[in-house]
Parts: sequence; C-alpha cells; structure tokens
Amino acid sequence: MASVGATPGRTPQGPGPGEASASFPSPAPVPDPREAEEEEEEEPAEIHLCVLWNSGYLGLAYYDTSDSTIYFMPDAPDHESLRLLQRVLDEIDPQSVVTSAKQDENMTRFLGKLASQEHREPKRPEIIYLPSVDFGLEISKQRLLSGNYSFIPDSMTATEKILFLSSIIPFDCLLTVRALGGLLKFMGRRRIGVELEDYNVSVPILGFKKFVLTHLVSIDQDTYSVLQIFKSEPHPSVYKVASGLKEGLSLFGILNRCRCKWGEKLLRLWFTRPTQDLGELNSRLDVIQFFLLPQNLDMAQMLHRLLGHIKNVPLILKRMKLSHTKVSDWQVLYKTVYSALGLRGACRSLPQSIQLFRDIAQEFSDDLHHIASLIGKVVDFEGSLAENRFTVLPNIDPEIDEKKRRLTGLPSFLTEVARKELENLDPRIPSCSVIYIPLIGFLLCIPRLPSMVETNDFEIEGLDFMFLSEEKLHYRSARTKELDALLGDLHCDIRDQETLLMYQLQCQVLARAAVLTRVLDLASRLDVLLALASAARDYGYSRPHYSARLLGVRIQNGRHPLMELCARTFVPNSTECGGYKGRVKVITGPNSSGKSIYLKQVGLITFMALVGSFVPAEEAEIGAVDAIFTRIHSCESISLGLSTFMIDLNQVAKAVNNATERSLVLIDEFGKGTNTVDGLALLAAVIRHWLALGPTCPHIFVATNFLSLIQLQLLPQGPLVQYLTMETCEDGNDLVFFYQVCEGVANASHASHTAAQAGLPEKLVARGKEVSDLICSGKPIKPVKELLKEKQMENCQTLVNKFLKLDLEDPNLDLDIFMSQEVLPAATTIL
Repeated sequence: MASVGATPGRTPQGPGPGEASASFPSPAPVPDPREAEEEEEEEPAEIHLCVLWNSGYLGLAYYDTSDSTIYFMPDAPDHESLRLLQRVLDEIDPQSVVTSAKQDENMTRFLGKLASQEHREPKRPEIIYLPSVDFGLEISKQRLLSGNYSFIPDSMTATEKILFLSSIIPFDCLLTVRALGGLLKFMGRRRIGVELEDYNVSVPILGFKKFVLTHLVSIDQDTYSVLQIFKSEPHPSVYKVASGLKEGLSLFGILNRCRCKWGEKLLRLWFTRPTQDLGELNSRLDVIQFFLLPQNLDMAQMLHRLLGHIKNVPLILKRMKLSHTKVSDWQVLYKTVYSALGLRGACRSLPQSIQLFRDIAQEFSDDLHHIASLIGKVVDFEGSLAENRFTVLPNIDPEIDEKKRRLTGLPSFLTEVARKELENLDPRIPSCSVIYIPLIGFLLCIPRLPSMVETNDFEIEGLDFMFLSEEKLHYRSARTKELDALLGDLHCDIRDQETLLMYQLQCQVLARAAVLTRVLDLASRLDVLLALASAARDYGYSRPHYSARLLGVRIQNGRHPLMELCARTFVPNSTECGGYKGRVKVITGPNSSGKSIYLKQVGLITFMALVGSFVPAEEAEIGAVDAIFTRIHSCESISLGLSTFMIDLNQVAKAVNNATERSLVLIDEFGKGTNTVDGLALLAAVIRHWLALGPTCPHIFVATNFLSLIQLQLLPQGPLVQYLTMETCEDGNDLVFFYQVCEGVANASHASHTAAQAGLPEKLVARGKEVSDLICSGKPIKPVKELLKEKQMENCQTLVNKFLKLDLEDPNLDLDIFMSQEVLPAATTIL
C-alpha cells in the first residue's frame, strides 16, 4: 500500500509529543539500466498467408506478427503444379493459409496435399477457407482504403490517403488486392495479436512491403541440411532448453557476427534467398570490400558498436499502437535513435559512391533528431525506472510540477496536521499519523489499543472508522476531509496527466514510424555486411566475380569453409565447369580420400557467392546458377514413412525433374541403398539421361565407388563427361592420401585400408580382401580351412553328446526315429 504520513508519539518507544516523524513507503528497487535496455520480449512470431490462384496467375499476401507488417507479392504467373507457391511456403513457413472456398481444382488439390503432409509437424499450416464474397474486388479495396494505419498521418484527407496507399499497394494487380482484402478480413476475425484487447482495438499494421521471388536461386531443405548451411542443436544449458535450439557448427554459425537481432534475422533471410541479381550481389560485395581495407578497420569497429544499440523497434511501435509501452521501451528507443544518428554522421563521412552509405546518409532524416529531442526533453528515465512507470522531467507541464511540489512537501505538512489531531484525541492514544493512500485519500491512522476488542470499540467520537489493517485503525476526520478537498488525489492526478503526455509523445513517434522502420532496414543491412566483412578478414576469403555469360563456376584453390576450421591442414582444390565441356564430372577414389568434402566445397563456395559473401578461394568466378540440388546424405525420418533408398530416389528425382542447364547438381554415392546391380544401373541411367540433353545438360558432380560404371563403359564417351579422381600413393601396405583432385580414374576403392583404420580385426580385413580379389578375378570362393575344421569338431562333439544322452532302457525309445532325425542330419554336416 503506497502511503505518505507523519506520526507524532507519546511513548518512549516513539517520538515524543514535541517531536515529529515522516514515514514513507520503501521505494521500488531501481532496475539496472542495462537490464532495462535488454528487456525485449521475444514473442513467438506468427505468419498468416492469404493466397488466390486464377487463370495461371498467383496473388498472395501475408502478415508477420514479428514486425506487424503486411507483405504482398504482385500478381505472378505460376505453373499448374503451383511451384511458385510451394517456394513461398518453404520460405516463410506460415502458421495458417487462407484462401477462398471457391477455388480452382489445382489449388484445392495442392492445399489438400499440403494439409496431409504429416512430416511438416509441428509446423503443418492450418488451411482456412473463407466465403468467396470476402475476396470481392470492391470490398477488398474498401477494406484497404478504410484501414486504421499508424504510419499514415491523421492530418491526411481521404483523397490524400487514397493517393498515399496507391503509391504503396499495386491496385492494378487484382489478385493481390483481393488477397490483401481477404487477409484483412481474416485478421479482423481472428484478432491476431489483440485477442485480449477491447473490440475497438484493431490489429496493428505498421506498414505494407512488397516482396518478390524473381532472380532467386532454388535450394531445397535437404541441400541446406547436407551442406551444413544451417544446423540447429539443443541448447546445452538446462535453463535454456525451453527457449529453443542454438546454431551448431554451420556456415550460418561462423558468418553470423551480427550485433543486433534484426541483422541476424536479415542474414538468415539472405541465406534462404540466394539471388542471381548481379547488381544486388555486387552492391553487397562493394561494402564488404570497403571495410576490408586496413584503413577502414577502426570505422568498421565503431559502426559495429553503434549497431549494438539498434533494438527491436517494431515491437516497441506495436506496443505504442496498443498503448502497452513499458518504461524500458523509451530508454531502448532513445538509444536506438541516437545510435541511428551516429550511424548517419559516420556514413556521411564515407564514400557516397557506395549505395548503402548514401542511403543511410540521406534517409536517416531529421525526424530522428525530432524523436530523440522529444524523448530526451520529456522522459525522466531515472524517475521512470525508480517508479516503474512513465514520468516526465520538470518544466514540461507547470501543473504537474506544482502537484509534485505539493506531494514532495506533504511529509512535513502532514506531521503538523498529525500533531494537531493528536491534541484532540483520547490521552490513552499514544501516537497517530496522517497518511495518504491513492484512490482513497487522506486518513488518520492510530494504533489499536488493548481495550479495543469488538468492532464497536473502534468507534471514536468525531471520527469515521474506515478499516483495520496491521493492528492500526484508519479514520476520516474533519481535517482529512479538508485535505481531500484541498489537495485532491495527487498521485492519481499526476499519473493521469503524465499518461496523457505519454500518449501525446507516442502519437508523435508513431507519426514518424516510417523513418524508424527504414532505420531498421538499413541498419540491419549494414550489420550483416559488417559481419561478413569481419568473417572474410579472419578467414582469408576473397571477392568472387560474376559472369552472366558463364554457365557454371570456376574456382581457383577453393577451401571448405567449415572443414578448414576443424582440420590441422587443409588441401585446397580447384574447380572448373564452364562452357559445354566436362559438364558431367565423375569422381572416383578410395574411401576417406575427400570426395564428399570436395562436392560440398563446390556447393558451399557457390552458395556463399550467391548470397553476396566473400568466398574461401584464391579466385572464384560464378556464372548464371539458378538452382543447387544435392543427393549427398539421406535425411532419415520415421514420420516420413519412407525407406532410406526411397528418400535417396526422391532427392535424385527432384534434380532430374527440375534441373536446367544453369543448375548445379551434387550426387554422392547414389545407388548404395539397394543391391549392387540395380544401384549401378540406376546411377548409369540417371547420368545418361542428363548426357542425352547435350548442351543443355546441368552441371553434374558425381562421386561414386561404382568403378564398374567406368570399367564396363556404361556411360557414352564424349566431351560432356570428365573423369576425376583423388590422388593417392601406396607406400608398402600403407595408403597415403594427398586429398588432391586430378584427372583420371581410381583403380580400387581400398576399402580394406579404411576398414583397418576403423579398427576391424586383421583377420576380417584380410579375409574381406581375399574374397574381393576372388570376385574380381571370377574365381570360386572357398571357405577358410581353419574355420571349416573348427566347425567339423563342433558338429562331432554335438553328435557324441546326443549318443551319450541316449537311454537304451527307455521302453519308448525308437532307434529308427533317433537315427533318421538326429544322427543322419548331424553326420551329413560333418561329411
């Protein structure tokens, strides 16, 4: 109970009659400002997608609760199999998919298949069908134009609002407009994010943004997994198990040096959207190359420190929209804005020929100064943290200052009032105090006397009894009523007036939300590129080059970005698959010679170049690559209900059906999941299928131990096929690996050497090699004599034991049956 009061006393234990004391509640502990700054609730993000498909065109929009933004894709052509829609679903992973109940058969079939995919658990989207009338064109336009958007100034007229929205939303894309209308209907019905708010509180929408999938490189989840681009692991701390997974040893893990959450989010987005847009890629590389110059290292470190103060602005704006702003939000926003101004000042001193520096210098407008100045002049951060509520600085509102002055002077004033009250009370009452309780007012508080047992004993002439609390009686007197009339409810009045000021300040900030959103976009981009520059500096990466005319990739002394961090020494290898020669590379070599690492190395360097990162190679030239397909590792799962070999076949089928002349296909040990002949036949058939395409054949890297593929000449001869092997040298019984790729064909897999390294007994290894040599030479396989003799002795002993157990005096014994069923079979095995 908050109170202020004064207590004069008559007993030796308390102040004497001529003394006065003021009593205050213990102040709330002041939170650590650093803790307040870092107090950002990570609400689980939800994405709700609305999609329409008609006459071969796709229109879709989705709402992301993490930044309260609606994203839309302008009408785009899509195949009847809805491949574009599948790519969108794989990328954004929505919680729900909204569409019209009146749909095309292809869409109905697609959504039905999507809903039945059990392996998507627990993220299988909910399919929601709304009446087709909710997707009407005119009603959708009306919903868009009549929406309550915080990023549109209230001063705009209806006509100005229409023109403003027309500059953002493509109203000529009819399917997109209808999808947006259906999405708004669904959001209003579900009340996403405001389920517990009053019904007049609308779902917060902080902006509309366009997203496109053009120029994107197609990469499926299997490829992300086998190349270790992402790798999630359970958190080792038992206290953080519930918070989710942490990033393990992965490409994303070693490159993610972002200082702010939104930078990390953007880096993950770039990884899920590798692009063929050479302009975009080169703009990223220009920034990285600038920060790699030795003279710019101090500037990079300073910018990185500033980026550490860029916090979750969309979450704060969302809270402002819902009037749920916390004390820490103002401090976080204040530091974010001032850090943004620091970024603007720094980027104005950098070369304006680089687009990112120019954008930050120009688009971080003076609205940021206005926001920072308002917050700095109005918000009392120290007082707000102490009282755990929004408080304002002095000299902002004279009325609030006057009331706070009165509240500050209350203790001494109430001491005098309590002394006068004590003079009129029964002499048996040793002391009293006058306290103030918000919403109740001023009360006279006296200790409970031993004689006060029943409720009737609490009555005192001239006082109105209110309540008993902690052995103290609380009354209203004539003086306390005068105080109520004179001073009023100071605490509540101050709170109400400061809350009104907070609301006005929120409106000022929300009116400038667009610049804050832009700050987050550009700051997160700068954060990602600084992180990539830091990794490139530490790991010795170089800038890749792009060629729209080159079909394939050329890599000079490339390295595996993860393996080189784990191995003591790493042997670099070059790769060239451009033009029309050697588009299919068949790689053979002993087990553990580095074939799989080489395949992954090619895939990872190509991927890194397609996200705009420097690469682990001396030189790299990346041509027009539209997809990366892999069959390297079987991603087994019980929930899929498929055998390991069936999963392998699905991965290869995906490459066969979708790879183009600009695709990169990596296949490792395909065909091992079934018998040798069938596996070899399937591998040969797949490669021959691609070779039959001639110049339009994809770029294929196949690593295999099926040496019969070459020995039996199962592949046609021609310039499209190139045979590579991993260089080795036999030193007596030892096999030395050089881990170097060279032209040629391996003559053996040397499986016995690998088996010996794995710790198998020498006898087993020797016998395996013997059987292998006999099979290769076409000779019959004979059992081992020592093993055969041991088996014969065991059978003889078994036969002797049967005779010893025979009871000849048993009347039920039938010797004929015993000889035919027991002795003869045992004798046959011996002979």
